[in-house]
Amino acid sequence: MMTQNDFRSHADDAESEETRIRRRLDQIGEALRAKDLDALARAYTTDVVSFDVEAPLQHVGVAAKLANWVRVFEVFEHVTYELRDLRFTVSGEVAFGHGFARLHGTLKDGTETNGMWVRATYGMRRIEGTWAIAHDQVSVPLDVLTGRGVVDLEP
Repeated sequence: MMTQNDFRSHADDAESEETRIRRRLDQIGEALRAKDLDALARAYTTDVVSFDVEAPLQHVGVAAKLANWVRVFEVFEHVTYELRDLRFTVSGEVAFGHGFARLHGTLKDGTETNGMWVRATYGMRRIEGTWAIAHDQVSVPLDVLTGRGVVDLEP
């Protein structure tokens, strides 16, 4: 039979793991600001599957995911990555979460951009004690009448 102390211990462990996951995602923002592809690579599993906002429908493997970030670096002089309203469920070696993300900063031509908020979903795996993104999906709501993404919404 589980006691109240057992429940607290399990809840504390889950909270601790969620804190580690959030720290891991914060490292992505730091790596983007530094344009550090090696640090970005460490945030993902080698076989990550990413459903990003740009074509194709899926990007498979860490090299494909990093190619997305390289394209960002080709456009931005300075990059800021912001996460908001993250929620996670953690169980053993896996976790999933969702929230909102925004990439913004200064473009190569000097233009400041506020970027756009997107919906972000993360599937995480703990490998040798370290959390890594095994799947991510980024999306924007769709205006069904026009078939266009709605990119001016804020959380």
